[in-house]
Amino acid sequence: MLNFFIQEGAEDAAQLEPEVTEKTLSIMELIVNGGTGGMIIIGTLAVLLFVALYVYFERLFAIKAASKYDANFMNQIKDNVSSGNLQGAKVLCAGQNTPVSRLTEKGISRIGSPLEDINTAIENAGRLEVYKLEKNVSVLATIAGAAPMIGFLGTVIGMVLAFHQLATSSGQAEMGLLAEGIYTAMTTTVAGLIVGIIAYMGYNHLVVKTDKVVHQMEATAVDFLDLLNEPA
Repeated sequence: MLNFFIQEGAEDAAQLEPEVTEKTLSIMELIVNGGTGGMIIIGTLAVLLFVALYVYFERLFAIKAASKYDANFMNQIKDNVSSGNLQGAKVLCAGQNTPVSRLTEKGISRIGSPLEDINTAIENAGRLEVYKLEKNVSVLATIAGAAPMIGFLGTVIGMVLAFHQLATSSGQAEMGLLAEGIYTAMTTTVAGLIVGIIAYMGYNHLVVKTDKVVHQMEATAVDFLDLLNEPA
């Protein structure tokens, strides 16, 4: 009999306990619940992410094409220049169509001028090639710095609106709604950091790739000038 009452009491207690349901949120719900300001901020960050990815991949393919280098290229140039076949050397450079070959072609076109003039012409051509390689890369650096600040701006706006709701309700605002507004506002900071990190990593990767091409051009320029300095 005692066991019966104990079992019945446990069943009654179990019925009185509220069911605990786990609340989940999707990314779309967070964006929609963020209000007009939050949606504008998220939309802006989405545009910046698209621009960052476009610039990164466009520059990556361009730099990869520019970094192609034939190890036998300078040997062929040396043979043509040594034999006096400057036109053949120019044709060889035109066939390569890379920054290295364009620098070499610029130097070949100035053969006969003082060595200092040839060096200056190669340096000027090198600056133009570096400018072409770095085209729009600064956009990634700008996005890397601006995206987190834009996300933080969205969070600040959301916090101001949440506390404004608390102030206008004379301190009687429902804590659930207040907390929901706060964590929804925080999503803009998360989105801004994600976009900023992606842009920052892409920018640094392109800088490393560009530096390799620049070093390759410098080495080729030195080899070409050494070739002109060789005794006949």
